[in-house]
Amino acid sequence: MPRAMNYGRLPTERANPRTRRLDQLPLPRLLQLMTDEDARMLRAVRSQHASIARAIQLITSSLRSGGRLFFAGAGTSGRLGILEAAECPPTFHTPPSTVQALIAGGPRAVFRSREGAEDRRTEARRAIRRRVRAGDVVVGIAASGVTPFVEEALREAGRRNAKTVLVTCAANSPLRSTVRIAANVGPEVLTGSTRLKAGTATKLILNMLTLGTMVRLGKTYGNLMVDVRPTSRKLRARARRIVQSLAGGSDRAAEAQLRAARDRVKTAVVMAACGLGYSAATRRLGRFGGSLREALEHDAPRGRRR
Repeated sequence: MPRAMNYGRLPTERANPRTRRLDQLPLPRLLQLMTDEDARMLRAVRSQHASIARAIQLITSSLRSGGRLFFAGAGTSGRLGILEAAECPPTFHTPPSTVQALIAGGPRAVFRSREGAEDRRTEARRAIRRRVRAGDVVVGIAASGVTPFVEEALREAGRRNAKTVLVTCAANSPLRSTVRIAANVGPEVLTGSTRLKAGTATKLILNMLTLGTMVRLGKTYGNLMVDVRPTSRKLRARARRIVQSLAGGSDRAAEAQLRAARDRVKTAVVMAACGLGYSAATRRLGRFGGSLREALEHDAPRGRRR
């Protein structure tokens, strides 16, 4: 990347002509402007569905083969990657190592801004060398499309034979990747504040990447979170409702089934629906790659189908 970067020409640094009088607007008008800009952002994300689908296929293939998913970013982008990685274990029962996040400046940058960290190429290179291996996927998140930390992370990941995905809001970004997702959201309401439209677009795209991947990996049944880890009262109640909806019975019976299944919702459903013990239900799920739908619908012992 050239040293003499003209940052003022970046899409994320341009002034938005629709918000020039931002400080003079009555609050209702200011809020309407923000909402209108978010509507434009949604159209930009929708235009990238084909690229997002390609990225999901790439990540799914990697995880099925024992690979891992990494998010790498700086500032808001890095924090969004951390949020996405942190939510996967409780939602989809993935090991913490399956989806990880790297943020410029390290863990302290999560809670306190360390803007200069985004220029640290050496830090990115070292982080990728420590963690990433061939077969993994690294998703670089760079709203501006020029973040040195992200560029180096993607470059080093490629050297290690990992696949790469770029999530950016700059269509002309020079950063290279296997798959590029470039949501052209336009200039921000507050010039240069990419925690706004760009951050929201990034959050939507990362949600699509993780949910789409986990659906393809069989970690949902319809719209039910069947791989949820019931580690709180709310999540345990949700787990019981899922068992009830798929296997029938009372709330008390669902709780007993969950306990017998060692708190694994899919196993509890297969045990109840197919009349199997814990070991047999576990083997059946394994036979179908963890897919509850396949386990219930293909030659089930009781022929139960939903």
